[in-house]
Amino acid sequence: MVTRTINSDVAVQEADPHIPHGLHPDPKKLLKQDPINMHILKRLTGQSVVSVKQFDKQLVCELCKFAALLEATEIGKSHPLDGKIVITAFFEASTRTRLSFESAVLRLDGKIISIPEGHSTGVAKGESLSDIGEMFNAYGDAVVMRHTETSAIEEIMRNLRIPLINAGNGSGEHPTQALADWFAILKWKPQLKETLKRESDKIHLGILGTPGSMRAVNSFLQMSLLFRENIKRISIVSELADPLGEELTEQLEASGLDFQITNNINEVVSDLDVIYMNSIAFLGDSYKSLDSRFKLNQQTELKDNAVVLHPLARLDELDPTLDGTHHNLYFTQAHGAVFIRQALFISLLNRFDRLPQEQIPVLHQ
Repeated sequence: MVTRTINSDVAVQEADPHIPHGLHPDPKKLLKQDPINMHILKRLTGQSVVSVKQFDKQLVCELCKFAALLEATEIGKSHPLDGKIVITAFFEASTRTRLSFESAVLRLDGKIISIPEGHSTGVAKGESLSDIGEMFNAYGDAVVMRHTETSAIEEIMRNLRIPLINAGNGSGEHPTQALADWFAILKWKPQLKETLKRESDKIHLGILGTPGSMRAVNSFLQMSLLFRENIKRISIVSELADPLGEELTEQLEASGLDFQITNNINEVVSDLDVIYMNSIAFLGDSYKSLDSRFKLNQQTELKDNAVVLHPLARLDELDPTLDGTHHNLYFTQAHGAVFIRQALFISLLNRFDRLPQEQIPVLHQ
């Protein structure tokens, strides 16, 4: 194995077929001289996770530190979710999200009841989501739901009394995707946990997509505002004149951040430190590809240490020629989703006492 140093924070591993392409920062750097604050994580016990608005920067950072610990430590043999049943109810197609949630549960020795597609439920016969929520109370200990309708979260929670995790609701939000996104960013640049003093250390964040229509981009932008003191500018690249909508525009303006909207990627791409991409949105009753004119490949004039994020699935906006480069943070982003979701389940279901304390001395009670 050959290790190539890109900068002081990141080492890229090459020439080992067992290591995925791209950039793979060491999760332990998130924990260096920074014990996990369990009091903050326990704020999530018994709660549902439906929106980024529920989070502050401190909670995001503690969850990411906890996820880093889970990534760096073998805890499966302690069976943290033994005896717990998680229902994964996917009324909209999914690959990575459903499988990463289910992998997170099974690796912690929990059990899964899965609805892989909505037509196999009573919804096909006209059953209401609120009635389904009442049934879920008896069947499991937590629910992960994705739905085509933005209003679905509100409807199922009318009768649901066990914790719910929103895995994407129509064109609304996808809060755990934003957590996975920021887990990858914080592993890449751990100092973003703190308030950076030097302007040169702050990041120029680029978003290629339409936050007002794309739930993953919406949630990523909202969570990014929690780190506003470490962002020097946000550039949104979109083919739409108003890619944000009223609510997101108000949030950006209230943040005090410098931001711009452009339809020319070449105006900004060479100055971006983090580039967040997405092209697929679920609008109405079908998937649509947006911003297809904006593409990245190995010939794009990226800043030397710039990193690219993408929630996947991708089309031709993100060329595979970038997969083997040090700009590729999107595979780490996808792989890390399992650990951030493990951190959520342990927190929501209050299974901290099941963790192997002798192996995890950094846990701060």
